[in-house]
Amino acid sequence: MATGLQKIQRELRSRADKRKAAILQRFFKTGPGEYGAGDIFLGLPVPLQRQIAKKYSHLSRLCLHSLLKSKIHEFRLVALLILTAQYESAISLDAKKKIVGFYLKNTRFINNWDLVDLSAYKILGDFLLRFQANPIILYKLARSSNLWERRMAVVATYAFIKAGRTKEVFLIAGKLLEDKHDLIHKATGWMLREAGKRTGADRLKRFLDKHHKTMPRTALRYAIERLSPAEKRSYLSGGKLSLRL
Repeated sequence: MATGLQKIQRELRSRADKRKAAILQRFFKTGPGEYGAGDIFLGLPVPLQRQIAKKYSHLSRLCLHSLLKSKIHEFRLVALLILTAQYESAISLDAKKKIVGFYLKNTRFINNWDLVDLSAYKILGDFLLRFQANPIILYKLARSSNLWERRMAVVATYAFIKAGRTKEVFLIAGKLLEDKHDLIHKATGWMLREAGKRTGADRLKRFLDKHHKTMPRTALRYAIERLSPAEKRSYLSGGKLSLRL
């Protein structure tokens, strides 16, 4: 009799689409030397992956670890969807803490931007917001040599932003202004924009007044998307070009 792990692997493989997989391989930069090098896609749309994840929401952490270790992108994404659902349904603090611990122990497998973006704020960010007075782990991740851990640090602040708390995002953004990777610039600008949108533009503009002349152009463009045309022109006059990798 097939195990839960074998069943979900078989189901995911059975829904593969070679044409879509080829498109995703290019979109997620999986070529030699690119940020997603070695990643393998089956070509499954995310809504379908969500359906499959819901069906296998009972999978053990051991099974999820096996999925996360796979080079197949959809295996890892579905594992994170399941883990997120398990975190959200966990009742006790201890249960949530164990899931967060598992998440942090496996960051090396959360290694593309979509994997980070769909899980970091829902698991790590939510836990830190609700149960940690000082989210020091975010500052540690922001200093990591691992690109995805740095992105995790800033995207996790979305949980704080959604709760109307912006101190963390501005602190993390400040630490990432010298980052060399465009994917960090995009995530930082995205979170800055969300902070301004949800809590008012005054705090965002104070940050931009201080940093717009030196921050990466990509981050700046994302951050100012909801400002007035005149404000955009003013800030863009001092931004520096972003280094694309």
